[in-house]
Amino acid sequence: MKAKEKKDFLDFKARQYEASSFISSDPISIPHQFSRPEDIEIIGLLVATIAWGNRLSIIKSGQKLIQILDGRPYDFVVNHRSSDLEALPPFVHRTFQLVDLKFFIRALQKIYHEGSLEDAFYHPEGLKFGIEQFRAKMFLSPHEKRSEKHISSPVKGSSAKRLNMYLRWMVRSAEKGVDFGLWSKIKASDLYCPLDVHSGRVARKLGLLSRKANDWKAAEELRESLLKLDPSDPVKYDFALFGLGVFEKF
Repeated sequence: MKAKEKKDFLDFKARQYEASSFISSDPISIPHQFSRPEDIEIIGLLVATIAWGNRLSIIKSGQKLIQILDGRPYDFVVNHRSSDLEALPPFVHRTFQLVDLKFFIRALQKIYHEGSLEDAFYHPEGLKFGIEQFRAKMFLSPHEKRSEKHISSPVKGSSAKRLNMYLRWMVRSAEKGVDFGLWSKIKASDLYCPLDVHSGRVARKLGLLSRKANDWKAAEELRESLLKLDPSDPVKYDFALFGLGVFEKF
């Protein structure tokens, strides 16, 4: 496939799959139940954090998170007391357990009291450093060592798939009714494609990625390839790569 044919093909697939009709079967359906930006930010981060495994299971767990936070994620996070955390019902999604959820709630409260969630991620040198900055701010709050595995580290080589997916949700334009476009300090051109087994397989088949491991170096290589296709919005192709991989078994 020649370069122009490849771009035309991926542009078409990106338009096809960036559609509201796919929301109901995707974890992004959970933050779409809210209109307040801070509610979207918080429940979006929590759902993105648990977004591995069966998508229906993720959505089910996301609904439980809404219930645990009394249907008001921002108010609960910002105003909760220790006694509120002690009264929380059990929660488990794979390896993410109640102890991890309590840590996230405490850490997010501290972040919001000091500024904004976008500020916690924004770094002038790019999202590799922004994600590391966010990790550092979260880990200022008391936590068990086990909880650290739920916030990926690009510096340690992780592709940070779930955080990059979350950042796509927050940053990309809401024009198509899928992503939210809530944040402006981070630009769409700064984003990295969420890299998993499906998007990685399709990217390699299309010659967009040569690295075999789905790690941060691969995420950087894929980003460079996608920037050549659209310098202002490279991660719109996440829809194409994911759709081709999951729905079309490309």
